[in-house]
Amino acid sequence: MCGIFGYVNYLVEKSREDILNTMLDGMQRLEYRGYDSAGIAVDGDGYNEVVLFKEVGKVAALRKLVNSSDIDKNKRFVSHVAIAHTRWATHGQPSRLNAHPHRSDPNNEFVVVHNGIITNYRELKALLVSKGFVFETETDTECIAKLCKYVYDLNKHRDLDFTELAKLILVELQGAYGLLLKSVHYPNEVIGTRKGSPLLIGVKTEKKLKVDFVDVEFPDFAEITVDAGDASANGMLGVPMGGSDLRRSQSRAFVSDDGVPMQAEFFLASDPSAVVEHTKKVLYLEDDDIAHIYDGELHIHRVRRDEGLPSIRSIQTLEMELNEIMKGNFDHFMQKEIFEQPESVVNTMRGRIDFEKKTVTLGGLSAYLNTIRRCRRIIMIACGTSYHSCMATRAIFEELTEIPIAVELASDFLDRKSPVFRDDTCIFVSQSGETADTMLALQYCIERGALTVGIVNSVGSSISRQTNCGVHINAGPEIGVASTKAYTSQYVALTMMALSLSDDRISMRPRRHAIIDGLAKISKQIDEVLKLNDKIKEMAETDLINQKSLLLLGRGYQHATALEGALKIKEISYMHSEGVLAGELKHGVLALVDEDLPIIVLATHDSLFPKVMSSVEQVIARSGNPILICNEDEESLGKFKKTYRTLEVPATVDCLQGLLNVIPLQLMSYWLAVKKGFDVDFPRNLAKAVTVE
Repeated sequence: MCGIFGYVNYLVEKSREDILNTMLDGMQRLEYRGYDSAGIAVDGDGYNEVVLFKEVGKVAALRKLVNSSDIDKNKRFVSHVAIAHTRWATHGQPSRLNAHPHRSDPNNEFVVVHNGIITNYRELKALLVSKGFVFETETDTECIAKLCKYVYDLNKHRDLDFTELAKLILVELQGAYGLLLKSVHYPNEVIGTRKGSPLLIGVKTEKKLKVDFVDVEFPDFAEITVDAGDASANGMLGVPMGGSDLRRSQSRAFVSDDGVPMQAEFFLASDPSAVVEHTKKVLYLEDDDIAHIYDGELHIHRVRRDEGLPSIRSIQTLEMELNEIMKGNFDHFMQKEIFEQPESVVNTMRGRIDFEKKTVTLGGLSAYLNTIRRCRRIIMIACGTSYHSCMATRAIFEELTEIPIAVELASDFLDRKSPVFRDDTCIFVSQSGETADTMLALQYCIERGALTVGIVNSVGSSISRQTNCGVHINAGPEIGVASTKAYTSQYVALTMMALSLSDDRISMRPRRHAIIDGLAKISKQIDEVLKLNDKIKEMAETDLINQKSLLLLGRGYQHATALEGALKIKEISYMHSEGVLAGELKHGVLALVDEDLPIIVLATHDSLFPKVMSSVEQVIARSGNPILICNEDEESLGKFKKTYRTLEVPATVDCLQGLLNVIPLQLMSYWLAVKKGFDVDFPRNLAKAVTVE
């Protein structure tokens, strides 16, 4: 859960100041992925010299360090490679030493930035220490840089191409990684590769590319070996190579009509938000791809040919706009994203629901609907907020499809090695599409032959590419670490999937039509709920700011809302909060109730409303002072509205009410954090995309 950014210019003259500003701006876009330290590697003034800038804290601290340095910022480069990183610690405390980029030696012969975790770094480190290497950090990444130098020195007489060197290195690495390599031995060249961690390449050229794809170049299986006595911990005894012909190939996309080299700029990043301001032409790398950029061309290599994997990588056009990732008039990204929900839920439904004909069409599922309808069970697998969206829609799935539904936390699902069969359908829900535990669960289910469905927000993400089919939620970029609009869009997308699966059931037609009518109104109703902002702000400041704990009660469809609201309050305001199934109140939780404990009750009207009100009565009988989230026109709550604090929301279909009820809880968590002076978008100990286990 770190951010990677790289920039390559070829025959496009740039000053060092331009390059540094490009790098710092790109890192700023990725800061939500990690913000305990940051660093940049750029070319120095001397021949084949690399300069590192590293600093603890956010990118602003690194920018200050760079601006105060005495490096010549006016020096101009026709061709140059720079790599950068924003870190979220997996190994070692935040410090300048532990910050990326990491180096192979004091001369910075090889530098690397890395997202992920190298699981065999201890074995590699032991080998390298035995060869005389001295480690200066506590990280797993440093072993990659030192392994590069070790293998390079071992093969100096062979004049290794950068790609060949990368293959020899990567075959030794175990775990997950997205990484960039830069070396003084390969000036103006960069290697980018990934395995279980996202990496994409933005392409910017003055002339139109010849083709909108890049060929994958496979080896001819000539062997390059090292002496057995010098083999590494894993036995680096032979890797298929392309021999000396690697440099003779020309990437078809970058062929020039007149033979003159094409001016080009390349942007390598772990997230498209860092690239969109420069270009909308991007190529997503697959696991084990090795991207080699040199002489204004992009080449993609693989160690071996994998069956079923295409032999080209398409250059796609991003639909994201720069203004979507800017805060605009809002103080924080989280606030902006909360207030974007009337629009984001519409974007999730746009082109998919015909409200007049009462039909739902999900193009990404259409070829698989009959298969899913015939499955034995549906397993929803997710983490965190995405898990809550599955919980929120499980009941409507069961009601409309009459298929057994299991909802699983990805980590627990893997820990139990839960049985999965060929006639199961497994739905994987993730905002980023890169969540580590969810990805591992996906691989587990693919190996067992289940049909896999992805519900993701990030186009081109690993889950969207590896599942059989799926639905993009189209919520737009979500920068705030605490997920808000992705939750409501996932909720809507899953509801639409349930509607689509049940469109052949005549008995369910009235229910389906009622839900579709409810979805037609949901955007305007969210607008109405957002008008509670000032009231919630005041409530947070006067009633809740000094509290240490908070309970949220919900039942039926609102249990998931209580869980999600509690999670938001925990992760942003650092207040202990717990979502409780109202039916379990008297089985232990009631012991906590007194006149001081804030208790929020989700008491909107549905078939379980009388049971929820019974819980409210139990709270009041123990001197509790509940805060009720209720419907505006709920007459039976008249006496309670006069005595207790309420937040009134519009009424909708029972299975959609959670879309409205969660908004006040999102706002409450936001204002609690603001009033306590916490960093809303960057809560402590958390980052946006959890891409390591």
